[in-house]
Amino acid sequence: MSLSPKRLTALVSSVLAALLVFAGQPAVAAKDTPLADAFARAAAAQDVPRDLLVALAYAETHLDGHNGEPSASGGYGVMHLVSNPTTKALEKASGLTGLPVKKLRADTAANILGGAALLRANADELGLDEAARKDPGRWYEAVAKYGNTASPQLARLYADAVYELLGLGFQAKDVRVAPQEVTADRGQYAETRAFGAAEAASADYPDATWAAASSSNYTSSSRESSYAIDRVIIHVTQGSYAGTISWFQNPSAQVSAHYVVKSSNGAITQMVRDKDIAWHAGNWTYNTRSIGIEHEGYVSESSWFTDAMYRSSAALTKYICDKYGIPKDRSHIIGHAEVPGADHTDPGPYWNWTTYMNYVTGGGGTPTWTTTVDNTTSGQFTASANWGTSTYSTQRYGADYRFADPVAASDPAWYQATIPSAGTYRVEVWYPDDPGYSSSAPYIVAASGGNQTVYVDQRSGGGSWKSLGTFSLAAGTANVVGVSRWTSGTGLVIADAVRISKV
Repeated sequence: MSLSPKRLTALVSSVLAALLVFAGQPAVAAKDTPLADAFARAAAAQDVPRDLLVALAYAETHLDGHNGEPSASGGYGVMHLVSNPTTKALEKASGLTGLPVKKLRADTAANILGGAALLRANADELGLDEAARKDPGRWYEAVAKYGNTASPQLARLYADAVYELLGLGFQAKDVRVAPQEVTADRGQYAETRAFGAAEAASADYPDATWAAASSSNYTSSSRESSYAIDRVIIHVTQGSYAGTISWFQNPSAQVSAHYVVKSSNGAITQMVRDKDIAWHAGNWTYNTRSIGIEHEGYVSESSWFTDAMYRSSAALTKYICDKYGIPKDRSHIIGHAEVPGADHTDPGPYWNWTTYMNYVTGGGGTPTWTTTVDNTTSGQFTASANWGTSTYSTQRYGADYRFADPVAASDPAWYQATIPSAGTYRVEVWYPDDPGYSSSAPYIVAASGGNQTVYVDQRSGGGSWKSLGTFSLAAGTANVVGVSRWTSGTGLVIADAVRISKV
């Protein structure tokens, strides 16, 4: 196209006028978002859903690269590119991207591109075409493979954690993922029982799941007849919950702990019997006399240390101390860094010993205020006649629970509560899970700044309290939490119970 002299003169004049207008205006700097930009570029380059890539990274590291230092299982960077005797994901990422291993370890943008390349390669092996790649739910098996876990149950645990983040949403560093409806297509894992449901209960602690560590990673013993148990040692995994469990089951790890605690909800897995000697302290004498508790996360990132984790771990420590007659003090409940000769720093500067010990000793072990509303709580639960009542699942809270078909209309079931004062509250929900229940149930929280919706996959994770997050709530009596039927997810939407606690 060519411009006439008249039009060209007019165009130049308009541009000059605009420049004159803005010349006297102060410059407005664009917000520097290097991490967010790196995820956007990597997702576009590899045709990977951006939010899924971020959620996977957050599940692995909370977007912390740890200054290029490896995790306990040899994973590097925000994408946790693993290099250990049995897994060579880092080296594979180098081959896929053409970037040197050294750069993938230390450079965040390169590391994210390497993770995206691995995820895309997994999708290609599964045969996902261009159309399928646009649906984050179709990537479930690719995500499960990325976790490099030791069993189908752990692969599902790993992938479910990533998809849960998509439903709940999160914000970290300069990156935000909004809560969203995603129906995870579990493929070969659809018939795999969820971790916890698939494992036996712990023989030593009634609230833990049992998943045995490799016998190559601990010493069989007969404590307390062989050795007295007089210490509890607190660790931080330097890795994810699923990744740590898988690593302890790897014979090449040469490390273990008695228990592992999950960050988001405080779930506990026992991996070495109390009577046996876990290899966790780096000091044989302390190994023989102690119980080791690993906590999901990294010492350099405070966001892993949730109140749910503190309370759950403290209850375990209290139980151990009562069982073996261990004094509940800081001389007998110590960090790994306090073991003589230790070369570790965990639990690190962000571990709140005051809070933890208060919970162990019973001072402040419960929230300052909490309320539980069931679907049968008189005057505090409302739902239309479209919501049925069921006693089918033994995972239910109370006598029964409510269910409804998904429709393109809200028709929510509401839980009412009297909030004592304006402030920050943790909202948790309870529901029974079943393969026929909602793949994306919308929970509405009536926060003081406006309603916020998070999406929960009710096909798994049921039979216990599940946190939706923390929200600012106004004082007074009102409908605080709702369960909507308006979802494109499949399966019955379930409304059972909610718990609201001031934090």
